[in-house]
Amino acid sequence: MGILFGIVALFLFLVALFLFFGFILNALEEFYAAIFKRPFYVHFYPSIKTLTPDQEYILRHEFSYYNSLTDQKKVYFRHRVARFIDTYPFIGKDGFVVTDQVRVLVAATSTMLTFGMRKYLFEVIDKVIIYPGRYLSSITQEYHKGEFNPRVKAVVFSWEDFLDGYETSNDNLNVGIHEFSHVLHYHGSKYQDMSAINFSRMYRKIKLDVTHTNNRQRLLNSDYFRNYAYTNQHEFLAVIIEHYFETPQLFRQKFPELYKKVSLMLNHRHI
Repeated sequence: MGILFGIVALFLFLVALFLFFGFILNALEEFYAAIFKRPFYVHFYPSIKTLTPDQEYILRHEFSYYNSLTDQKKVYFRHRVARFIDTYPFIGKDGFVVTDQVRVLVAATSTMLTFGMRKYLFEVIDKVIIYPGRYLSSITQEYHKGEFNPRVKAVVFSWEDFLDGYETSNDNLNVGIHEFSHVLHYHGSKYQDMSAINFSRMYRKIKLDVTHTNNRQRLLNSDYFRNYAYTNQHEFLAVIIEHYFETPQLFRQKFPELYKKVSLMLNHRHI
């Protein structure tokens, strides 16, 4: 009996010690993130997943962001793309057949947005739905190119319009980036992982800056962001993230402070 009591006491002590050190490390990381605007670390994987040769070929030849990475970061990027593909079912609608091209390019778009974050898989979605072209949305009863539907935990795309977003890489119109920005925004408002905290903290600063009358007028006068950005705060965020990835040099030139905040929000370093 005494031995059993000792084992239980030791177990409880170790659990308490583990929780205590977890609390201390979490507090230290929050302090670090508040100062440096980034987590302690981003990439740590006990085991690395790989893509098939065909999937890697698609990534190399159809997703330019991947080719800008170092060799080591390409390994991490492929791992995250593979994990996304394994995690979320892809559902084709209206006869659409989901191929490796679909899986890789959708997963790579999400991975690009979250590549500066430690937590890169979303709990606010559990499926990806693909239509061949524009579809009638159950939310608005209008035809859409894409949407994020938190009620059914789905991100939805018209494949024709998704591909159009990558046909011209500098027109600041990319439905994949746009909708995953909505997913990221929603995740940031619901969860308390370090990446979500950092995202939300920087987003609040962006929102505060933009509501300032002079700053808002400068944005409007520039004609850099399309009018749709000013529909509401959610669309503004999605549009500026599109610009951040599609025309980063021009963005930084026109609005350096806003560009810097978006970079910190995503923990990205473009140039």
